Amino acid sequence: MYKTDWILKPEMNEAEKMAADLGVSPVIARVMANRGITAAGDAQKFLFGTLDDLHDPYLMAGMTKAVERIETAISGGEHILIFGDYDVDGVLSVVSLFKALESLGADKVGYYIPNRIEEGYGLKERYVEVAQARKVDLIISVDCGIKAIEFIREARKLGIDIIVTDHHLPGPLLPEAMAILNPMLPDSEYPEKRLAGVGIVFKLIQALFQKRGGSFGLSHYLKIVSIGTIADVAELRGENRLFAKFGLRGLEDVSNPGLKMLLKACGLNRREISAGDVMFRIGPRINAPGRLGKADLAVELFLSKSAKRVEEIVSLLDSMNSERQSIEERIYNQAVAQVRDKDLNLRYKLLVLGCDEWHRGVIGIVASKIKDLYHRPVLLFAYQDGKAFGSGRSIRAFSLIDCLDQCQDHFISFGGHRLAVGCETEREKLASLKLALNRCAESRLDEDTLKKKIAIDTKMDFADINNSLIDDYLLLSPFGNGNPKPIFLTERARIISDPQKIQGRHSKIHVRQGGRIFEALAWRRGDWAEILHRGMDIDLVYTFHFSQFLGEDKLSLSVEDIRIL
Repeated sequence: MYKTDWILKPEMNEAEKMAADLGVSPVIARVMANRGITAAGDAQKFLFGTLDDLHDPYLMAGMTKAVERIETAISGGEHILIFGDYDVDGVLSVVSLFKALESLGADKVGYYIPNRIEEGYGLKERYVEVAQARKVDLIISVDCGIKAIEFIREARKLGIDIIVTDHHLPGPLLPEAMAILNPMLPDSEYPEKRLAGVGIVFKLIQALFQKRGGSFGLSHYLKIVSIGTIADVAELRGENRLFAKFGLRGLEDVSNPGLKMLLKACGLNRREISAGDVMFRIGPRINAPGRLGKADLAVELFLSKSAKRVEEIVSLLDSMNSERQSIEERIYNQAVAQVRDKDLNLRYKLLVLGCDEWHRGVIGIVASKIKDLYHRPVLLFAYQDGKAFGSGRSIRAFSLIDCLDQCQDHFISFGGHRLAVGCETEREKLASLKLALNRCAESRLDEDTLKKKIAIDTKMDFADINNSLIDDYLLLSPFGNGNPKPIFLTERARIISDPQKIQGRHSKIHVRQGGRIFEALAWRRGDWAEILHRGMDIDLVYTFHFSQFLGEDKLSLSVEDIRIL
């Protein structure tokens, strides 16, 4: 409760004028100003942007070549293979492109997603045999391929053309593909650099439809694009924000049998769906089969027209997600025990942990949780056949991919971006790798950076919370990476109820300030119910939490931190 620094962001002079220009609450204007949105035009687009604000897809380098080659393949009845990744972003990229190509008349479209456990990530040279066996003429990679130098070289020798669509950082050499769609290319002039893989596929679909002179129901693809964008933790600014905003609205009414059944299983059918619902309900179910080596099952869910088969798959996804949660909980507890037993968080700025029993498909999720717990970069390894397969997550102040690049001699392979990486090394090299990674971390991280901090958007009294403020607040959504929920500070509130422990893990109190009373929920802080008591005066840092009770919307405060006065 006292281990976190509170950083109150300074009030920006532009906020008051922006509030007046836009006709929104000064509180909401301050939030936008804190996020670098200070010009009225930018704020107008952020709050009220439409699909007309999407960029011309042909601004992306390689788009014209890609569209022309795909059109040739469709008109010539060529065999097209979509090669994807096994996470939500990759799966939904495959689904989107498959359905779009079929709608344009392609009658020989297939897909291939590697088995995460047995084959690993990306286009490897050995997959040329898969393409040969299927008599493929054109391969389109989605969410992968930017480093597939050898595969593409060998495929071209056999007369197979390749179009790469990817959003990962390129290596020093680019593959000799017919076209590469990737805004992260050094010479890319496309305005949006942070699209997810499914976002780049959407731009390709947009260009294909534009070439045909119609939209062909383009907006319907945003439902899938929004899920992939949010689940991949893409920054919800610019086009990503539009994808998420309008895609989430579309999820309130879907026709795809698989998606409809999935939403029903998540308890989300025919209700407003948030980015949080995608992150914690929808995304994990789509992700679960890929983590356990059966990503094709998730693709089949969206492509199947059989109601019975769809119901079977959703049931399997639920079961797999439960299995994934159980595995994840066990690994998390073991990892935390490793850290605590040797005080590793006090000795190292970058935590490197591993175990023979850990599941390769789940360690990335656990790494993220360990990163949040100790507020430092984390790399977890699962061991198999003398190899160590790693997955890492980092804090915003530290580029994990740059650190791995600095230590590249220790790896068989690695890839990713600033905040998330995957890698493979020899198990016997782990000790030296750990030292090398921490030398890098020591040079780039100081103790202040590793200290947990809460950036508070603005102070606010309970009296400021009214229907008008809530309406303006909702204009800021969807919330996620790059657009987090605003964090508010209310000072000198009083606890007026005995704290309750909820489900053994959470705490609930009722707080009053200035004559207004709110329910406040402290998630995963069940211990606070034993520290707080009725009559205490506190400063409260919180976000808004919306739920439904007896069919009516309910506003509670989701507590980030408390200081007892």
